[in-house]
Amino acid sequence: MEKIQVRIRKLDERAKMPVYSSEYAAGMDLYAFVDGSVMIAPGETVMIHTKLAAEIPAGYAGLIYARSGMAVKKGLAPANKVGVVDADYRGEIMVALYNHSPEDRFVEDGDRIAQMVITPVPAVELVEAEELGGSVRGEGGFGSTGDR
Repeated sequence: MEKIQVRIRKLDERAKMPVYSSEYAAGMDLYAFVDGSVMIAPGETVMIHTKLAAEIPAGYAGLIYARSGMAVKKGLAPANKVGVVDADYRGEIMVALYNHSPEDRFVEDGDRIAQMVITPVPAVELVEAEELGGSVRGEGGFGSTGDR
């Protein structure tokens, strides 16, 4: 499998590089860069630093997802559900962690807080149309396909 290169810049020498936790992991773990620990109250969102910036190649994006352990065990997950790091963004990658639990939660320096998946993003051209082609589903919206 051909690998693409993604350049990562540490904004602080103490920052931890993202790491794949297993040979076939889709996402690389992102680590918190905080002073000591940060409390996130129930229903609160806190921006957590990584002190990393990336140069993602054109035609790709970095998608920031929850880590299942953090989400299930602590109730902490990205507030926007999936964060997007665009190919032309060069600023710090930060994770907006939201506390879904009923208890105060703490993020410690070096905690694995999210995972980033580098994925292809096709270039598309939008074409305005007066009509759209038909489909079996048609205009059926939320829940229209039933339980399968």
